[in-house]
Amino acid sequence: MNPFDYIASITHKKEDIMIGDDEEKAYSPFMTNRGLSYFQDTVLLANEMNTSSHLDHRMQYDFLRTAVRSRKRFSKWMKKTTPAKIEVIKEYYGYSDAKAEAVADLISDDTLAEMKHTIRKGGKTK
Repeated sequence: MNPFDYIASITHKKEDIMIGDDEEKAYSPFMTNRGLSYFQDTVLLANEMNTSSHLDHRMQYDFLRTAVRSRKRFSKWMKKTTPAKIEVIKEYYGYSDAKAEAVADLISDDTLAEMKHTIRKGGKTK
């Protein structure tokens, strides 16, 4: 079982797929609430489950399965993107994401252009 199976069960299939203890352990409230937070009609229900995180997984799943209206929903999940400036700093200095973001404001555009030229590996340039 993956989180998308639970989200599909909650949003449009409306069948109980949490049959045993293994399915209950596989249920991830965070991922389910994150998946439901992309839609206007389910964001408040997902937030309610975030505030009621002390409830066991079965209770959260049953609440969402009965409270969410049946409708097919689809959205792309947001993914973190890193700016080109951060990528250049990471490659030039060997920094991690956090360190590169911390020093990004300290590096001027001229210095960044020199860094790009230094780490250029050949091939076509844009």
